[in-house]
Amino acid sequence: MTQTGIPFVFMRGGTSRGPYFNRADLPEDRKTLTQVLLAAIGSGHPINIDGIGGGVAVTTKVAMLSPSDDDWADVDYFFAQVSVEDRLVDFKPTCGNILSGVGPAAVEMGLVTPTGDETEVRIRAVNTGAKVLARLQTPGGAIRYDGDAAIAGVPGTAAPIALNFMGVVGSSTGSFLPSGNLRDTFDGIEVTCMDVAMPMAIARAADFGLTGYETVQELDDNRDFFARMENVRLQAGAAMGLGDVSQSVTPKFGLLAPARDGGTVAARYFMPWTTHPSMAVTGSQCLASCALTPGTVADGLLERPVTSPANVVLEHASGTIEVLVDFDMTDEFELNSAGLLRTARKLADGHLYVPASVWKGH
Repeated sequence: MTQTGIPFVFMRGGTSRGPYFNRADLPEDRKTLTQVLLAAIGSGHPINIDGIGGGVAVTTKVAMLSPSDDDWADVDYFFAQVSVEDRLVDFKPTCGNILSGVGPAAVEMGLVTPTGDETEVRIRAVNTGAKVLARLQTPGGAIRYDGDAAIAGVPGTAAPIALNFMGVVGSSTGSFLPSGNLRDTFDGIEVTCMDVAMPMAIARAADFGLTGYETVQELDDNRDFFARMENVRLQAGAAMGLGDVSQSVTPKFGLLAPARDGGTVAARYFMPWTTHPSMAVTGSQCLASCALTPGTVADGLLERPVTSPANVVLEHASGTIEVLVDFDMTDEFELNSAGLLRTARKLADGHLYVPASVWKGH
């Protein structure tokens, strides 16, 4: 045997894509698991020619599912971000777009049994401890993928998947404002360090000499900006208690600007070494929370909603994403939950093969 076959479901989840595995079908130890995921994706090559990655960070993501031992949850979702070229695997963050496909993948794998025309799947994101309730359309006890829901960054329409995120405040750092401040200054740039679903360093686009309306290509071509942003991100990571983040994708980075197309605020999101083609689900919750919180770098960029729930519309590089935020504002901003609409589609299933020299299997 020269190759090891691993059962998988290949899915688009939101605006990301990747293999979904049953965790039991993968090696237990983290070192071997890392090598298996690198081989599966084809990390180390700009277009991942020897794996199923797509050459950009949104197509080199992995979901690993298992029955949950949490009394609340049905499924545990373990996420890995595989780098395109650097042969790195980051197990620290989670991904809300890939999470969009967890419910359908769990049904496809037999981990969840549909309960009627609509099925609720309770998901625990084990990387961060967040709890997410996903509502799927399952007419006749089968996953429905076709429908009328459209999301920016994905062509066509599909069946809607409603996600309600709970317990996302301080999910990585233990604190809403992990630096202890509403604003910090690094290299002359004012930044809000916030941890809601994803730890982020958030700044105003204008402070970098940008409009905040640049295209993905314009931003990716601006290497001076990326170098400056990375210096700020590294300092923010240290201030947030994350240590040396030079080899980690967290904290992510975000830029805010006044909305220009009828939304609440304009935003750009970084992964962090390239620009996200649209918007991360986790990042959207953090950016929306920043927009709603008085005293952050969002001050002066928007007319801040004061009643809950608030529908925060983020204008991003591919369109918009809406985040329905349930919050309390007594002494300070307190997030209860965040709801988003996503879609997913099964692309393939079967066995994904890695060299036996990497892993011989169970």
